[in-house]
This record gives sequence, structure tokens and C-alpha cells, in this order.
Amino acid sequence: MTTSETLATPRTRRRKLPTELSILLVLAGIALTFELLGWIFIGQSFLMNQQRLTIMILQVSVVGIIAVGVTQVIITGGIDLSSGSVVGMTAMIAASFAQSADWARPVYPALVGLPVIIPLVIGLAIGTLAGIINGSLISYTKIPPFIATLGMMVSARGVAKWYTKGQPVSGLTPDFTFIGMGIWPVVIFLGVALIFHIALRYTRYGKFTYAIGANPQAARVSGINIEKHLIKVYAIAGMLAGLAGLVTAARAQTAQAGMGVMYELDAIAAAVIGGTSLAGGQGRITGTVIGTIILGTMTSGFTFLRVDAYYQEIIKGMIIVAAVVTDQYRQRKRKKV
Repeated sequence: MTTSETLATPRTRRRKLPTELSILLVLAGIALTFELLGWIFIGQSFLMNQQRLTIMILQVSVVGIIAVGVTQVIITGGIDLSSGSVVGMTAMIAASFAQSADWARPVYPALVGLPVIIPLVIGLAIGTLAGIINGSLISYTKIPPFIATLGMMVSARGVAKWYTKGQPVSGLTPDFTFIGMGIWPVVIFLGVALIFHIALRYTRYGKFTYAIGANPQAARVSGINIEKHLIKVYAIAGMLAGLAGLVTAARAQTAQAGMGVMYELDAIAAAVIGGTSLAGGQGRITGTVIGTIILGTMTSGFTFLRVDAYYQEIIKGMIIVAAVVTDQYRQRKRKKV
């Protein structure tokens, strides 16, 4: 063995930490930092307050549901800016079919007290339809995903405001609001994450999704119908945004046109922080779950330290940029290797 081969051997055998483990260590570091700062400036523990941790998990569950769909879109090399507006639109339309019979001003007086399955199906269908429109525009008109989903973002928010002329929809039935009570939003989030973790890792759907993001030309040559699959991915992302809208309305026990504002950016941030590459072809749902918890931990930590909300937004923006810069660095490093 030559000297150069001897020197190269340790380098080739050196193994890197799994991405999820690295992100988990970041989460632990952030949590411990807030714990230390809490004792220094507030005189209280950040981690030992069960109520604070419960509220934090509940708050990020809706964004987490959206982020699971957004992750799949980003893996294909796309982007979805419409999910927050779809949350608001879905919440308004679905809630109008979930009003109780004793509410004084229902949107549809003849359609009150309906079985809970009806508003749930309507909400999921509205979200899926928005996703299908996004996917069809991207697949068949070849316009960039940024533009297609930006158009849907504006249109869906407009529909949410027009639907009741800006008035909130209240008087929801207990059966409907049940899905937003207690720990159910977290259960729904983790259930959705588990389903699509399995789908991406062990099914043909996942293999096609990664293949399209990694190399669209090679995916087409191998026989994948890219247009059809992209519509499927965006439809799933829309459906999950619709589900998030249902959970949001159920938690608030009312629906308002302004629900879901900026949720799309939080979902994208959660995915990117969790290791999903904006270049496409890489990402895991487990990383997105951790990324969502990181966002929630930071929001809860800054609130705990009484940091002004304006500064929180500035810091969050800096973190998103840092996550993207890190992703770009990883991509360049991988190409060199």
C-alpha cells in the first residue's frame, strides 16, 4: 500500500452523523440555551414547565401538518406558497357546514347540524382541489412552482375573504370542534407524519418523488410519468393544508379569513431546517418533525424570555436564511465529493 493510499484510507472510512441526529443535537442545544437563559434572566426553568411545553407542541402541530406536505413538494424540486391561504379558505368553507342548529346567524340556514363527516370531507376536498390546480399548472403549463403557488396563495385568500364578506363563521358543533381539543392536533400531526414517512421511504410513491427531485430527465427516461406524479404530490400537499385548516378552525371554535397567514413560510422553514434540500431530491419527514419542534421551541423560548414579537420575526428570518445557506453549502460540498 502506497503512502497516498494509506493517507486516503481513514478519510474514506470516516462516517458522518445521520442528518436527523445532527438536527436533534441542534434542538437539544437550543432548548438547553433557553433553559440557561431562563435561570439567568427570569429565574425560572424553561424545560420543567409542563404547561409551556404542551402549549408549544399544540401550537406547532398545525404548521407541522402543512410541513409534511410541503416537504414532499420540495423533494420534487418545487415549492408551495399557497398552503397558508388554503388553510384560511378551507377553514371558512368547512366551518360553514359545521354550524349548529341553535346558532342565530348560520351561513346556510338549511344546512345546520350536519354530521361531522360532511364538513371534514368538504375541507379535505377543497384543499385537494387547490393542490390539483397547483400541480396541473406546474405540470402542463410549465410555469415555475413559485409563480403557480403564489397565484393560488392570493386567490385562496381572496376566496376566504369573499366567502362571507369578511365575517367570521362561528357556532360550530361540538363534534367538529372535538378534533381541535386537547391533544388531538398533536395526534393528527404525528399520525400524518408517520403515514408519509412510510410512504416516502418504503413505497413506489416515495421512490418516484425522490427520483423526480434528484434528476427529472433520468426519472422520465426510467418511465416515470412526471406530470401525473407532480399533480399527485401537490394534491397531497393541498389536502394536508386543508386538514390543517380543519384543525385550526376546530381549535379556535370559529373560522376567520385571516387564519393561516404566514403558515406557508413556517412550514417551508421547518422542512429546510429539518434537512430537506431546496435543490430537490433530499429530505425526510423525521427531519421535518424535528425542524417543526425547533421552530416551536424558539418561539416559545423567546416568549418565555419576553423578547418582543418584532425581534422574534427578525430572528426567525435570519434562521431561515442561515438554514438555506447551510443547505447550499452542503450541496456544493456534495458535488465536489
